[in-house]
Amino acid sequence: MSLEPEAEPVESERDGDDVETLARELGEAIAETPAYQEFREKKEAVEADEQAQEQIQEFEQIREEYMMARETGQATKEDLRTLQNAQEELHSIPVMREFLQAQNDLELRLQALNEHISEPLAVDFGEKAGGCCQD
Repeated sequence: MSLEPEAEPVESERDGDDVETLARELGEAIAETPAYQEFREKKEAVEADEQAQEQIQEFEQIREEYMMARETGQATKEDLRTLQNAQEELHSIPVMREFLQAQNDLELRLQALNEHISEPLAVDFGEKAGGCCQD
């Protein structure tokens, strides 16, 4: 029996490096999932589709005009309907619809992974670590 006090466990730099390595490996593993691969393919298809790009530009212009009108208190219900119609038109393009579905599928997969990571931490890891990207 030792009379020496037990040393408190201390996180070493090596432990931090191990966690960073695991995080990098997790990112790489996610990039190899079918959901992520499908998302990348559909994103590239949207980027290569001329009609989709034109509709995206048109929608962004209408959205920007609406946001400016809203900020100045001049937005009307008709302006909102115009914006909603432009969004519906954009989302009705098959390549865009497929992209949005792939994006949704990936988000659901990432939410499930977030739950697995968050469980032992007693915090919502995804929300705390990167909650900047919510529309």
